[in-house]
Amino acid sequence: MIRKHSATLHGHRTSFSLEDAFWQELKTIAETRAVPLAQLIAEIDDQRTHDSNLSSALRVHVLEWLKSQRSTLLPDET
Repeated sequence: MIRKHSATLHGHRTSFSLEDAFWQELKTIAETRAVPLAQLIAEIDDQRTHDSNLSSALRVHVLEWLKSQRSTLLPDET
């Protein structure tokens, strides 16, 4: 299910929509990195290109994080 979430980024409130699975992974990433969820969202927002929206940037970040975690667990096949 897609849900709306809100965050304050650099003093401004914004909202974004994410599927529950992506929201849970974002929380896991924040916990793993020992940073507040709001800080993680702000970092992702700061790094996204201006032609992408925040929801998409958050999804891509989760995907990239999971891929990087998988690559550390799998043996190098080169």
